[in-house]
Amino acid sequence: MSAFRPFAGERVAVVGLGKAGLPAAVRLAEWGAEVTAWDDGAVARAGAEAAGLRVANPAADFAFDALLLSPGIPHQGPKAHPAALAARAAGRPVLCDIDYLFRAVRASGSRARFVGITGTNGKSTTTALLQHMLAGAGRSSVAGGNLGPAALAMPLLGDDGAYVLEVSSYSAERLAGVRFDVAVLLNLSPDHLDRHGDMAGYHAAKARVFANQAAMDVAILGQDDALTAGTPVTGRRIAISAVKPQPGGVWAEGSILRDDAGVIADLAKARALPGAHNAQNAAAATAAALALGLSRAEIRAGLLTYPGLPHRLEDCGSIRGVRFINDSKATNADSTLRALASCDRMVLIAGGTPKADGIAPLAPFFPRLARVHLIGAAAADFAAVLAAHGVPHQVDETLERALPAAAASAFAGAADVVLLSPACASWDQFTGFEQRGDVFRFLVQRLKEHA
Repeated sequence: MSAFRPFAGERVAVVGLGKAGLPAAVRLAEWGAEVTAWDDGAVARAGAEAAGLRVANPAADFAFDALLLSPGIPHQGPKAHPAALAARAAGRPVLCDIDYLFRAVRASGSRARFVGITGTNGKSTTTALLQHMLAGAGRSSVAGGNLGPAALAMPLLGDDGAYVLEVSSYSAERLAGVRFDVAVLLNLSPDHLDRHGDMAGYHAAKARVFANQAAMDVAILGQDDALTAGTPVTGRRIAISAVKPQPGGVWAEGSILRDDAGVIADLAKARALPGAHNAQNAAAATAAALALGLSRAEIRAGLLTYPGLPHRLEDCGSIRGVRFINDSKATNADSTLRALASCDRMVLIAGGTPKADGIAPLAPFFPRLARVHLIGAAAADFAAVLAAHGVPHQVDETLERALPAAAASAFAGAADVVLLSPACASWDQFTGFEQRGDVFRFLVQRLKEHA
């Protein structure tokens, strides 16, 4: 039994035993909570039993102090999980694991700092980039949340530590007590509206990262869309931008990242940070790093050595002069738009489970598309839009068919880049964007072997 028991006597129901839920249930039990675990899937329930957890459905009789609900499971609206409805009827909160991590760290006596990073696009890159900067500077830190390890799988850090947490809107809407020393909202564009109802609901969920900040905390806000720029905050506001000066903040002028004190770095030398969208990510990570006390030299070194993330403009190599780029993490049109802006001429592979805005927002970049190969449930609708704009395209249905066909198009001289940037979720054919990107990478490697 752990000697550290910050949740002793608390009765917690944990529902959803996937990447975040099972580690949370195990850790809460180790830290003294009376945990009841549940998942609608029998295999997950068996895993919880094997871990020594009590397994029962809390929806039948909600006799608990709180519900820790996996981020992907809705707690409001017509599709709310029965456990969430039971918790609400009992007057109990529905929380996320970040709150429990914060409470545990503070209960340990540590003043480790918490950084929360959210936004529609770029939050994974910004999270990983900031963690890379901190690690390069020798600072005690760990990154996770929506990216990497779940919050309650993270170690307890001392006073000099920093938790760098990617916060999805699904987690953000359930934040209750965590106070972020540094909170970042990068940008907002339509996404997850089926969950949040409309842009106002989506914005409100994202803005929860600022909810408990005090005047001495730092609130970093992207200025490149009006909704983000207008977000009210209590903390010290730091403006960042990829395209326009922000006195008192951090911004890019072309490839030059700078602040009021002068040039910080030339992003043209940061190979893993191409395009204006990455300039915004770099500005946000830099502003956060400055707030955490890193020097300009440490920040510059971090920017120039950052290796990039899998599935986000990931260079999978070249075949016969054609580069193959895995941007599977582009699960909405706005994210794909940023990828298209990074290439002059390309063969695109797109499609999957469609989002509300479809492919029409990509129209300004249609002239850059030599050909589009379509997969998944969105293929027919995307084909209709492309046909209306005169964009060459074909429906290949699966990635296994689309990749060799796209390569053939590029080898024929149409373009020197094959880009997987689906503008869609992946649930129709894959377990997630990671599996989709892994399949793309595997197919490219197989193509190399037979080239």
